[in-house]
Amino acid sequence: MGLGKDKGSSRINRYEHQVTAIGFDNLDRLAQVLDVPVAYLLADDAAMADAILALSQADESQRNALAMLIPALVQDPPLLASLVKLLEVPKHKRPEALRDLAQKV
Repeated sequence: MGLGKDKGSSRINRYEHQVTAIGFDNLDRLAQVLDVPVAYLLADDAAMADAILALSQADESQRNALAMLIPALVQDPPLLASLVKLLEVPKHKRPEALRDLAQKV
């Protein structure tokens, strides 16, 4: 952020411990330096931050699909659980597991 190592470290420490609030200009600059979206830095928890980062790395059509998919999965916890379980299956066995899941749906 152009602050130098000591001053930058001290400032980031104050932000992390909520001693000092970061201004919008500095928030944008920090996001640029870290190569993350500003929303990533404002996320409520690590899982939300990871989701924001993944969305930012998707192309527009993927983001549009995910924008429809996420609310649908939130409203259907059994389907979400099944998909999470699918991700635990070794990659070489996923096509078969995906077919099994599709037959259940």
